[in-house]
Parts: sequence; C-alpha cells; structure tokens
Amino acid sequence: MHQSYEHLLEHPADFRVAYRFYDENEGGRKKLPYQGYRSDFWYDYEGHDVIRKVYMIWPEFENIEGELILEDDGPVSQTGTARMWILIPTTRRYHQDKISVGLKCYFMEGSRKVAECSVIEIVGLKENPIEDVID
Repeated sequence: MHQSYEHLLEHPADFRVAYRFYDENEGGRKKLPYQGYRSDFWYDYEGHDVIRKVYMIWPEFENIEGELILEDDGPVSQTGTARMWILIPTTRRYHQDKISVGLKCYFMEGSRKVAECSVIEIVGLKENPIEDVID
C-alpha cells in the first residue's frame, strides 16, 4: 500500500500534471511504472542548463476521478494525471516563477524522456516550505 507524500511530507503537492507515457516504439518504457515511481523531471525554460539538468520532482499518480492511487501492486495508466512533489525544499524557490499552468514538461530516466506532461494546476508551489541554502 502506497503512503501518500502529503502524509509523509506534511504539506500538499506543489502542482499537478496531465501525463502520457511514451510507448516503446517512441523510445519510452517497455512496461508502465507502478505508484511510487521516482523519475526525474525536466522542463524547458530559458536559462536552464540543457537537458542534462534534471530535477528531483516526483509524480504521485491519481485515478480517473483525481483521487490518489493507493495500490502499488499494478501499473499506472499510460495517460492520466499526477500530483508533483519537489523533493528538495531548497530548490522550490527556483521553480516558483518558472512552473506555471500550461508548461510542457517530461518524466526522465537519465537523459531519456519517458513521458510528456503539461502542468494543469498549481497547488502548494507558492506556499509549501522553502529551506534556504546554508553557506
């Protein structure tokens, strides 16, 4: 059984996406992932390091009604929606003015794009905890 990131991190998701996993013929995965999948994340934004710069922003998949999928014993759908979680609070400030509704983004495995996404809702991105980097 999957434990929600909201419960573990004690704050809401940062944003939500609509996603589509590429099939194997498009260079995607051979099999769809399960809930708890920990891909990296990338989005195009002027000033980013090219695709080599990926972020620890993890998906948490929802069912067709938009409810969190708690079962982790079977693959998620090829298309659907997911709650997105910025895992390193010190990077949240960097993303706050870059991630917006309509932004095209990707689930990444290394340098390979395995799913395309579009941001559909900003949830807690502006209010969730931010930790400053200590020098």
